[in-house]
Amino acid sequence: MPGEYVTVVGPSGSGKSTFLNVAGLLDRPSSGIYRLDGIDTASLNERDRTALRGRRIGFVFQSFHLLPRLSAVENVMLSLLYTGIPRRRRRSLAGEMLERVALAHRADSLAGLLSGGERQRVAIARALVNRPSLLLCDEPTGNLDSRTAQTVLELLDTLHRDGFTLVVVTHDPGVAARGQRAVVIRDGHLHEANPAALRAEATQQTAGKESP
Repeated sequence: MPGEYVTVVGPSGSGKSTFLNVAGLLDRPSSGIYRLDGIDTASLNERDRTALRGRRIGFVFQSFHLLPRLSAVENVMLSLLYTGIPRRRRRSLAGEMLERVALAHRADSLAGLLSGGERQRVAIARALVNRPSLLLCDEPTGNLDSRTAQTVLELLDTLHRDGFTLVVVTHDPGVAARGQRAVVIRDGHLHEANPAALRAEATQQTAGKESP
């Protein structure tokens, strides 16, 4: 549903990547109907699917996928490259989005010199600069330490409160428990998850890490 914050969990090989690829219009479903903003995506040719993906979907990956020799603002501007928007306006929009993720002060810094948390915030800004209908996050805290991960998760919480629709794929029950709704993938099938059980599992994992 528009405005939802959904988390997706499941063991390795359960189908999380396939789910993400279908939701992101990278793959076609073998059966059923996938509608994005009311559009039946199965009826679109590849050119129209690519255009819809570029306009309506933002991607955030575990490994950031930034160009290290470009600045933070230039990396965000890449998402606007084929929109027909003049360069000066693209830079302005990218700067506004970096400000939104509290990274305006690093706009001109090379991506390769940023910390992991800063790079992930640049990646989020890049995913959001086109104002997508859906933000897909694949293990967005997987390469971050616990303190930095918390900062990124708080940013996702803020984006959800601002009305963005989020789908976060994760193996971490603590991350999964933050969503408005959680689903588990088992053997290629989606099941509603119990938020209380996810929170309990996260608490047990934290306690285990803190034990001597």
